Amino acid sequence: MSARNNVAPSTIAVDFVEGGVVVEYLDGRDVFYHGPPKPVEGAITTPPGKEVHVLVTDPDGVEGVMTYVNDRNTHDDILESTGVGRVMLERDDEEELFPGVTVATEGYSIRVEADLSAVDGRVFVFAEDEMSEHAYELVEHVDSSDGDVDGNDGTDTTDAETDDNGSGTNWG
Repeated sequence: MSARNNVAPSTIAVDFVEGGVVVEYLDGRDVFYHGPPKPVEGAITTPPGKEVHVLVTDPDGVEGVMTYVNDRNTHDDILESTGVGRVMLERDDEEELFPGVTVATEGYSIRVEADLSAVDGRVFVFAEDEMSEHAYELVEHVDSSDGDVDGNDGTDTTDAETDDNGSGTNWG
């Protein structure tokens, strides 16, 4: 397989719908991410071995930029035609995706961290493979009414099959 390069993202359309998030690529195709995303304070370390996609939206949530982290499957020209970016990280590497949003490798996992005071919008992290999908929204504070009753530190340790939280995230 040929080497993969970093690709800068373009602005793409975003729509919050019942049960998830729809992202419209520049080529007109849509992708649906199941949700609602679990609210997590400031940072999330994804389960190991997952494909990780980071979406940063504008404050209204109608458009944003999507970046794939360490995607080795998608050719550069396909990413460019869809508007999706890609960042390739080495072992123990860190990179800023967007002002206030950084990604880093932690073993076989990816850690996504957001300084929400520097982000003028919302930050979502999607981690998936053939077996499961995880959706998270990085927030400043998780209220116990948001479904985070275990008081975790932003590291998801739940099994994918039990990651249905009914968080009540405000989609609009």
